[in-house]
Formats: sequence, structure tokens, C-alpha cells
Amino acid sequence: MAGRTRIIGLTGSIGMGKSTAADMLRLLNVPVFSADAFVHAALQKGGTAVQAVAKAFPGSMQEKAISRAELAREVFNNPAALERLESILHPLVRDAEKLFIKRQNQRRIAVAALEIPLLFETGADKLCDVVVVLSAPRFIQERRVMARTGMTPERLRSIRLRQMPEPQKRTRADYVVPTGLGLGQTFLGLKAVVKDLM
Repeated sequence: MAGRTRIIGLTGSIGMGKSTAADMLRLLNVPVFSADAFVHAALQKGGTAVQAVAKAFPGSMQEKAISRAELAREVFNNPAALERLESILHPLVRDAEKLFIKRQNQRRIAVAALEIPLLFETGADKLCDVVVVLSAPRFIQERRVMARTGMTPERLRSIRLRQMPEPQKRTRADYVVPTGLGLGQTFLGLKAVVKDLM
């Protein structure tokens, strides 16, 4: 395996601390590709997804960018609309992931990570050497998610239905890192994963 970048797939259900864990990996000098950050940029003015999304969802275009709030309203509880949106975004994300991996290999980086909420659901785990699932008790997850602006119990239920059940994710993981026992424990867990791969 010498010379090839080892890829960590970082995932977990909503509210499990993926962004925090990604920042911790960066502190450990592990480059991280964030699928959410990529999509956010792709929907901003000049972004790679703006034209296609605006064509599929005309009401979502505001000041030459896509309004994420409007887009969320259009696809909420509308499986056909959500599928249409994902058929636009997922191929763009997958191409960006592959380009990221190629660049890490060119730079001879030892370990890099893909932070992807729907890692298993989109088949992106096939791009990874190991998968880290972040996990916290359900009550902590709910407390974190319900503190977000605009979140409702109904919306949380809808998101959970789209995501692989938590026990199934843990079963498929190479590592399960707890995120409900304090930041120190999460950091130590991630550090151990990186050390294994080094």
C-alpha cells in the first residue's frame, strides 16, 4: 500500500458531530473533503450546480444562487422532488470526491478523509479503506439537532427515514467513535484511527 493515500470514510447520522470530527482530523494534519461544504459551494453564485438545480426547481433561484431554504421546502416530504435533486447533486459530489482522492495521492499524503453524511446510502464507502461511524445516544442527537434553526420534530423524522438506521451503520463500520462523551474522547478515538492507518 506504500505511496497510496489511505482514505477514511467519516460518517454518522444527523447530529452525531461530523463537522466537529472533521475539524479534529484537520488538526491531526488529515486533509478532509466535506460533501456538505461542497454542495453548499455548488449552490452559491457561480457554483457548479446552480444552473441544473434552477432548471429543475425554478422557484429556488434567488440573486443568481440557489436558496437552500426554498430548496428544502420544495423537496420536504416530496420523494420524487428529492430524487430529482439528488440525481443532480450526487454525481457532482462523487466526481469531486474522486478528484480529491487523486490530488491527495499526487501529493503523497498518507491519510485523508471523506466526510459524507450518506456514505453508505450513496455507495461512497467503496472509495474508502476504512469507515468511521460517529455515534452518540439518541437523546444527545435529538438535543443537538433540535437546537438548529428551523428544525422541527417532523423534519428530523423525515431526515432519519432517509438515513441508514444507526445500529446498521455501526455494524458496517471499521471503527465506531463516540461523540457523546466529551470532545476529548472523540479526539482520542480519531487519533487512534489515524495512527492505525499510518
